[in-house]
Amino acid sequence: MRRHPIILGLCLLTLIGIVFFVVIYGLGLFRGENPLSFGEKVGVIPIEGVIGDSEEIIDRINEFADDDGIGAVVLRIDTPGGSVAPSQEIYDAVRELRKKKKVVVSMGSVAASGGYLIAVAADRIVANPGTITGSISAIMHHANVEELLKKVGVRSSVIKSGKFKDIGSPVREMTAEERALIQGIVDDIYDQFVKTVSENRKIPLSKVVRLADGRIFTGRQAKALGLVDELGGLQDAVLLAGRLSGMKGKPVVVHAMKKKTTLWKYLMQNMTSVISEEIGRTSAELQGAQYLLQ
Repeated sequence: MRRHPIILGLCLLTLIGIVFFVVIYGLGLFRGENPLSFGEKVGVIPIEGVIGDSEEIIDRINEFADDDGIGAVVLRIDTPGGSVAPSQEIYDAVRELRKKKKVVVSMGSVAASGGYLIAVAADRIVANPGTITGSISAIMHHANVEELLKKVGVRSSVIKSGKFKDIGSPVREMTAEERALIQGIVDDIYDQFVKTVSENRKIPLSKVVRLADGRIFTGRQAKALGLVDELGGLQDAVLLAGRLSGMKGKPVVVHAMKKKTTLWKYLMQNMTSVISEEIGRTSAELQGAQYLLQ
């Protein structure tokens, strides 16, 4: 019996439609959203681990900033901080995001030092009562292996064009003049931090300075001091973001997608992470001054 071409075409279009629907639905689930939900959306961006680079996080921030379907953004911060420049770059990106959308921070287990710097860029900060935050401070590490080299019979020779060219060298003791120079750098970075906190949280600079000696606080203590706005979890932050942006009802949550990566790169990243945890908290990856909880 001859098949009717119209019926065959309709069946083919139906099959294509089903496949298209399944692909779209699967991609939605992969992104952490329900594709069948058509309500107003809040995007969630995780900022986790020691901050050594800002590129991927800023890409996620910019993606949500340009997405008209995202009405507000929640930053889920769970980090002890990290390098100064990347922390400041993420802070600046959040400030730019605020020009387009409401931004709320949800603090996880730890949101300290550079993590707190990023948090103050948001419209509101929500912390769990037991969140560890604060550590408003700056630090630079300097290792000296001079005595170890002597024991193994190794000597270092340096030829330099200026007296400060090998400042911080691990093979000799730092001079008093060098130490004063480094202290000046740390003090200036610290000064930038406390002024940023004061301006964003509307807290007198003198009060911030009294709190900014590296000490940490629980979320509940931080709220009493004016360092955070509310106590609650991620869901509370999502609902708050929705209210601030004028959403009606419970928002749909959309999770930011991570950058595509190859299997080999994924395995190498995880292997590196395990090794770093064993030998110390990524100390080898972080160079220069740091906003980091110690």
